[in-house]
Amino acid sequence: MDVQTRAEKAARKLLSGDRASHSFDMRLDTIRPGYAEVSMVVRDDMINGHKTAHGGVVFTLADTAFACACNSHNITNVAANCQISFVRPALLGDRLLARAEEISLGRRSGVYDVRVENGDGKLVALFRGMSMSLDRPLFEEDME
Repeated sequence: MDVQTRAEKAARKLLSGDRASHSFDMRLDTIRPGYAEVSMVVRDDMINGHKTAHGGVVFTLADTAFACACNSHNITNVAANCQISFVRPALLGDRLLARAEEISLGRRSGVYDVRVENGDGKLVALFRGMSMSLDRPLFEEDME
């Protein structure tokens, strides 16, 4: 199986059971080995008391892109550490795009940076995630 097909299949497998991402109507726009783009539109039920997107919603979008990128090699990975810096608020109706990129990949861990931008391409948040490998595939390739 080529690396692109593997990344696509891994993302489909991962997201098929991800009820949180589905509940936010997140969409996988791009997937490549070590890279993912996930988008969503900020809805009324995602707004906080300041009338901006709740930080947890922005974090969830970034985390979903991170998960797709770090699992794209068909090795099950989970988050070991994540941090986010909020740069500007996201507003009701904004289409947010999270771009996750692999910075470093070792045998047991990886580092991924995620940029969350609004529809105007302005930076909303910067997220850095460290993944930990569980040393098992998401799906069995020889059975496919």
